[in-house]
Amino acid sequence: MAIQVKNNVWWVGKTDWELRKFHGSEYSTHRGTSYNSYLVREEKTALIDTVWRPFADEYVDNLAKTIDLSKIDFVVANHAEIDHSGALPELMERIPEAPVYCTANGVKSLKGHYHRDWNFVPVKTGDRISLGSKELIFIEAPMLHWPDSMFCYLTGDNILFSNDAFGQHYATSGLFNDLADPAELFAECVKYYANILTPFSPLVLKKIAEFVSLSLPLDIICTSHGVIWRDNPMQIVERYLAWADAYRENRIAILYDTMWNGTRVLAEQMAKGVVEADPSVTVELFNVATTDKNDVITEVFKSKGIMVGSPTINRSVLSSVAAILDQIHGLQFKGKKAAGFGCYGWSGESVTDINERLGKAGFDVMPDGFKALWNPDEKSRDDAVRFGRSFAEFCRG
Repeated sequence: MAIQVKNNVWWVGKTDWELRKFHGSEYSTHRGTSYNSYLVREEKTALIDTVWRPFADEYVDNLAKTIDLSKIDFVVANHAEIDHSGALPELMERIPEAPVYCTANGVKSLKGHYHRDWNFVPVKTGDRISLGSKELIFIEAPMLHWPDSMFCYLTGDNILFSNDAFGQHYATSGLFNDLADPAELFAECVKYYANILTPFSPLVLKKIAEFVSLSLPLDIICTSHGVIWRDNPMQIVERYLAWADAYRENRIAILYDTMWNGTRVLAEQMAKGVVEADPSVTVELFNVATTDKNDVITEVFKSKGIMVGSPTINRSVLSSVAAILDQIHGLQFKGKKAAGFGCYGWSGESVTDINERLGKAGFDVMPDGFKALWNPDEKSRDDAVRFGRSFAEFCRG
């Protein structure tokens, strides 16, 4: 079903209510997602992005009910990842001569995915195509979040087609941001930014500044996933500016895994100490073996400090803790404090291992960390409370 966005601009995408894992199993999608594709029908007609490959046949059939496919003059691939380009093979079988506009890296990526030599037209920032009285202006956006990514802007209607930027994995019947539950919407927005765009924050700031310098009016942001921002679209841009600038709230997250509950006990005692030292701070505890990893990463992103705990096993840490530390390292968080802790029975290397990994990930690490021999006794529990107090003070700096 085509849904009108504005004037001659129509959404022709697919809402996926069932999706629960994305990027293989790397990203959890508790609320589904959408694959947003747009049809611009002026004197000339442009199709902007398609949908994920499992829905390709359905998509092309529905599109053919909306428009005679031979009337599509331009196909725009803002991003070659398969959740956006997956229907191109089926579509291009029907309109093989139609030009496909994308970046030079997009050509490489699309050929790499599909091994087809379509009528590619590489574009760069500032290039334009005329649709008649209106134009599409292309804006390269490399590493937001792939090298091939770009935006395009429709003059006259003042619409930015932003692909992955400003989107979120969120299935909603309303399609537009003013029709969505704001609490759900922004929860998915920050999760998307934290887990996908955090490493590219300097580029986010640069690209927003570049777009502002073009002095183009902005009425609507059409994303590739989730809602279309038609009610005050600058609100999500302002959130991105905040999130990209070493974002932190007055929160501390305590991440741990435990074998026989000793490290869990330490985590709870440390949380008690943090709150005693700073009642204004929000503290949350997460057993990383049982908690969704993307939800954990979102809390790390929002926090000013994290404490990470594991007992020692094989002179290292439990595999769940190693995995979350590896993910944290790749996301390159800025301006955050950290400390390691854990129980041990023999050699006790886990805390040193945790602190070294956190340091390499760019955290300001509280020296030494905290160890408890065997199951924490009363003294160890009291010491853990004091360590929590000390960490709260450490995070004030």
